[in-house]
Amino acid sequence: MRRVNRDQRATVSVELNGRRLSAEAEPRMSLSDFIRHALGATGTHVGCEHGVCGACTVLIDGVAVRSCLTLAVQADGREVTTVESLADGGVLNPLQQSFRNNHALQCGFCTPGILMSFTDFLRRNPRPSEAEVVEVLSGHICRCTGYAGIIAAVLEAAATMNSNERETS
Repeated sequence: MRRVNRDQRATVSVELNGRRLSAEAEPRMSLSDFIRHALGATGTHVGCEHGVCGACTVLIDGVAVRSCLTLAVQADGREVTTVESLADGGVLNPLQQSFRNNHALQCGFCTPGILMSFTDFLRRNPRPSEAEVVEVLSGHICRCTGYAGIIAAVLEAAATMNSNERETS
């Protein structure tokens, strides 16, 4: 239940990367600003602030969303997952490792959003075609690299994840 105090600030409580955190936010504060400035998780980047570039993509309840277009108060009581959650104790997950293997990033500014979009996508579609990967990637703008490395990385990650799933079955 959201509480608003006298100066019109709301207490927003989210489960951020598995930890329950609360902080105050103005009703018009974006989720990206809330994550970065109120909660201190700076892996989420803010690019265009219009939802076009995809740099701010996070997961809310497992679904990829543009955090620059989402208000912090809309995430109250929900599970928010950012790029900081992907590695386990410094060990890269298969998607991150495949990005590394395929040189799928240059400056890295857009990478957190791309990783989060594909985390959601690969969960829903574990055996994507190249065309499907390109379709998801079309929702992101990367100005430093060609997209070939990113496409190769996502396809490699899917293959690795499917192989790991078969080994544990």
